[in-house]
Amino acid sequence: MLKETIKNFVGRLFSTPRRGPERLPREKHGIDRRNVSRHAIKVCEVLHQHGYVAYIVGGAVRDLIVGLEPKDFDVATNATPSQIRPLFRRARIIGKRFQLVHVVFGQEIIETSTFRAPASVEQDTDEHGRILRDNLFGTHEEDAARRDFTLNALYYDPITEEVIDYHRGVHDLKKRVVRMIGDPETRYREDPVRMLRALRFAAKLNATIDPASREPILRMAHLIENVPASRLFDEILKLLTCGHAMDCVRQLQSVGLHQGLLPLMDVIFKEDGGEQFVELALARTDARVRAGKTISPSFLFAALLWKLVNKRWQQICTSGEHPAQALMQAADSVVEEQTRKLAIQKRFQADMREIWFMQARFERPNPKTIWRLLEQPRLRAAVDFLQLRAEAHEVDSVQAQWWMDLADADDSTRAAMIEAYQTENRGKTPAARRRRSPKRRPAAQAGTPQA
Repeated sequence: MLKETIKNFVGRLFSTPRRGPERLPREKHGIDRRNVSRHAIKVCEVLHQHGYVAYIVGGAVRDLIVGLEPKDFDVATNATPSQIRPLFRRARIIGKRFQLVHVVFGQEIIETSTFRAPASVEQDTDEHGRILRDNLFGTHEEDAARRDFTLNALYYDPITEEVIDYHRGVHDLKKRVVRMIGDPETRYREDPVRMLRALRFAAKLNATIDPASREPILRMAHLIENVPASRLFDEILKLLTCGHAMDCVRQLQSVGLHQGLLPLMDVIFKEDGGEQFVELALARTDARVRAGKTISPSFLFAALLWKLVNKRWQQICTSGEHPAQALMQAADSVVEEQTRKLAIQKRFQADMREIWFMQARFERPNPKTIWRLLEQPRLRAAVDFLQLRAEAHEVDSVQAQWWMDLADADDSTRAAMIEAYQTENRGKTPAARRRRSPKRRPAAQAGTPQA
């Protein structure tokens, strides 16, 4: 204890005096202004013209420096929400815990926030230390201090093309280190979601978490249960769609955070082929993310839970329940169990069920069923799911490809494919022949013609 005290005293005695932020020119940070949203630049320019300072901030700056394409652009300024809103034709103030402004440009929304002060004893918190309301405005330096990680406390000025760095975030970013600003344990208590963000950034950037920032996660993973379920859903969706989903899942398991987010993951991985199926599904998701394609949360969660649904379906079927009814019961029980921890939105739950229910209908189709399936809005997602099952050797790959070709075809080609399918499979089912024979028998036994 004495050694630690002396060490801290000597460290403070000989530490470098606190200086202002680093202002890095373009040749040192490497951001190409042409890759920055013109609408984000417009927001900064308008605020600058009215006497305020404004910067593009956070994840967009981080991604631009490492050569990734940002998903969205946020702006930070010393103007308050009530000062920001009148400056733009389409802008609205939102938020309870964090009050900010959404400036709308067509399909793009530029989230614009006022510089905020770090947490203080006057702020509303719950019994675990989580901040419930945070509308304290502050200076630029204070705003940088209250951000979670050094690689997110970066500000890009699109007018001068400088990056303002208060916490050596560019250095950590280039070294691929995820480091918390301030005391990690205190910051995790303020917002437990920061533990998830640390894991996501480490996976996304192929980085390591600074030991001092990682160690408290192992002890504080249980705090994630205090976060509202809707917010947890948003965060787990970010984890699974960051382009490194399986790495994120492994990270969650390594620190015990999956128990508060995906509690069924351990059970799924113990199922026969469960881990392989999840890996295949997440690999497909990662490939779509990296190719810039859209991601369906419904498909993603349908894949994650399929092994449990399928197992429960087979169990219910053995009790004599009709297969369709058994599948509905299995789906309901698994979804209900999972949503106790993770608030999967109702619309996603409905789509998940449609994807699952169509799997049984793909197996023994007749022309009438096929045409009905082609009218279903979730057909393409269900066919993609069928292909995933084929890749996992659950169903025949030829059958899965036939459905994919059918889904991609135009109406005339579909008609020809269905007719060819009917011709090829006519008479193959003994039950079908038995159903036809009674209809012909009365006519053949009529005997004498009618007078």
